[in-house]
Amino acid sequence: MLAIRKIQPQGPYRFAGYSSGAILAYALAKRLLSRGEAVSFMAFIDVTLPANPSSRSDAQVALDMIFEPLESLDDERFELLEKISEHSSVAQLFESAQQIGAIASDRDLYDKALRFVYFHRALRSYRAPTLPIEIHQFYAADAFPSRRVRGKNSIDPEARSIMRGWDRVLSGAAIHAVSIPGNHVTMMSNPENRDVLARTLSRALNGSPTDTLNCTPFSPDTRVSQRS
Repeated sequence: MLAIRKIQPQGPYRFAGYSSGAILAYALAKRLLSRGEAVSFMAFIDVTLPANPSSRSDAQVALDMIFEPLESLDDERFELLEKISEHSSVAQLFESAQQIGAIASDRDLYDKALRFVYFHRALRSYRAPTLPIEIHQFYAADAFPSRRVRGKNSIDPEARSIMRGWDRVLSGAAIHAVSIPGNHVTMMSNPENRDVLARTLSRALNGSPTDTLNCTPFSPDTRVSQRS
């Protein structure tokens, strides 16, 4: 928050966050509101608020964040790593991935996985409060989060709702839900989908106060470029 106040000492502030990065933005908004500042705009880019904390292990989080998006990793080897992740540490998962040729030895990639893990541990302990704000939820039209679909039952009910679970802490009237083509990843990685997102986000911004700071907390699990 100090970095935000250094750029702009006073509000009103505007925030936008992709995926779990928006939960960080929401927590920052609470801090600012508690200090008497105004938050005039909050954009969520496909942000789910689960009803229950994730039960996935550290290794399974690393699997989702690091290995799932790899185009070079075929489904057969991914399924093997998926089984390994159920009973292994992050270090053991990476060792197994190297042994089957899924990745080369890469300390930076391992460190990146640990950052994901620490961030998701913090998310599991966070409980979103009710705030006196409105949010714009730009949700992915395709509820399946990725190309490696593990079955419909594996998707949380909140992720299938256009409210993405935020109606548990905010009123329905405070949530402006807008559909964006693609899934959680391709709504950002596909240029056409990203253009739709940029246009709809711009329209929403144009309807909010302009004397503000645009802060965009993208989550550590962001796997696409921020080019829109």
